[in-house]
Amino acid sequence: MINREHKDRLFSYMFGNEMHKDWTLSLYNAVNGSHYTDPGDIEINTIQDALYMGMKNDLSFIIHGDMNLYGHQSTYNPNMPIREFMYAALLYDKYISGKKVNIYGTKLIELPIPKLVAFYNGTDNTEDEITLELKDAFPL
Repeated sequence: MINREHKDRLFSYMFGNEMHKDWTLSLYNAVNGSHYTDPGDIEINTIQDALYMGMKNDLSFIIHGDMNLYGHQSTYNPNMPIREFMYAALLYDKYISGKKVNIYGTKLIELPIPKLVAFYNGTDNTEDEITLELKDAFPL
């Protein structure tokens, strides 16, 4: 029997660790087809206390104006867009608080662009790449 907790945490440890930003940058470049070389450009902003949402296998980082939320799943879940949307809201709250900006002010606040990706390595027979959209959760 596989211990899913250890498997889930391995992804976060490998790519969401301040000590391994070079690995995070390598993953980012692979996902985006980019060629960035400076791991110092990465600001890891994973919310460590989001375990109540089951997000212990996710990581988040900002690089070049993008807020990347990468999740690792061993079970196919069509609700990933909902989960990542909720987690992204927490990340933006943390980002806005950290910048000490006024969301009620008259100046538009510029936010990093969200990029949400889930990596799946389960046993269900699925396509290599699937796009799940939040809009699908809303009834017509």
